[in-house]
Amino acid sequence: MWFTKRQVVRPCSRLVVRKPCRRSLHANFTKSLDKSKRTLQHSSKFESGCSKLHRRCLSASATLTQEDEDLVDDHEKNEYERMNLYLAINSALDIALQTDPDAILFGEDVAFGGVFRCSVDLKDRFGSERVFNTPLSEQGLVAFGIGYAAMGKTAIAEVQFADYIFPAFDQIVNEAAKYRYRSGNQFNVGGLTIRAPYGAVGHGGHYHSQSPEAYFTHTPGLKVVVPRNPIEAKGLLLSSIRDPNPVIFLEPKAIYRASVADVPTGDYMIPLGKADIVKAGSDVTVVGWGAQMNVLAHACERAEQDLGVSCELIDLRTILPWDSDAVVQSVKKTGRLVVSHEAPKTSGFAAEISAVVQEKCFLNLEAPIQRVCGYDTPFPLVFEKMYVPDSLKNFEAIRRVMDY
Repeated sequence: MWFTKRQVVRPCSRLVVRKPCRRSLHANFTKSLDKSKRTLQHSSKFESGCSKLHRRCLSASATLTQEDEDLVDDHEKNEYERMNLYLAINSALDIALQTDPDAILFGEDVAFGGVFRCSVDLKDRFGSERVFNTPLSEQGLVAFGIGYAAMGKTAIAEVQFADYIFPAFDQIVNEAAKYRYRSGNQFNVGGLTIRAPYGAVGHGGHYHSQSPEAYFTHTPGLKVVVPRNPIEAKGLLLSSIRDPNPVIFLEPKAIYRASVADVPTGDYMIPLGKADIVKAGSDVTVVGWGAQMNVLAHACERAEQDLGVSCELIDLRTILPWDSDAVVQSVKKTGRLVVSHEAPKTSGFAAEISAVVQEKCFLNLEAPIQRVCGYDTPFPLVFEKMYVPDSLKNFEAIRRVMDY
């Protein structure tokens, strides 16, 4: 293997800080598949008490649009299996490794299944040369992925938490993103996909809760993808792995087990760069991505029940490139826009969406655009409930644009 023993045990102050935390994470997250089965049963009971719109965002039992259905092979279209989000990710990785003999999967603790179990059993199926652990060096594992992809092969890297992606920032934005451009399209690292769990989880604190997507949307040459449920996760991940550009694939860890759906068992892809209109409406456009879609579904449902407001709920799916046409056409119809994400408000991606809508829909707007986001502070531990942009905050934003 390409890592030496010295690199594995080389002392580093950052590793000393992270070891205790990582051990506790293993205790919390590295459970057996039996637990996943119990979780699926629990999630099914939980899902039965949810509204239709909530289920569409969280469990997505009917999420595949007609266009998405057409992407599923005819002979497999009617074959489904009950999966939560992490099992859907596992299924996508399994298919990617099966269909591409040059594909490899690597990262911190990936070989034994990862702390969220997304790669469980894959080492046994494909061998230690294709599914293997790396040292605790995000810069090193991403750099390795760039080199492997530069040879025309498929590199699927896992950064254990999106909060840890920053040591690899230079490799991602200065190497991976610019490789094709600086070589005049003679070389590229389009085979590189970087997976990372992101977002609030209820107890993650400063270093296990961040949403770093906006940092990468400022970088031409990358694609940034965030799924909201198992069906979307599998189709979008397979598209990301096969896309001819390097992709940052952010997985909402709060719903790894909570989000459950009947997922097609076969090989299918959902196009990158195309938003999904989760619910059509006429009064206000509500935009989000990832786990925030579940929050927004609750807010839209309450607005309809309490205020009689018809909300058009849009999941961007891909935020670089993002489907500005879908959002613009919606706002021209509704005249109002609410955008929400967990990341801090200042320079968050909601600001980009707001700017584009202001430029293209100025004469159509009936109220100021509302951004419902995290506060401009480090992510707090004990104050997480006050920090996150929950459904009530989004409901109040919908009320404000309607009352303006």
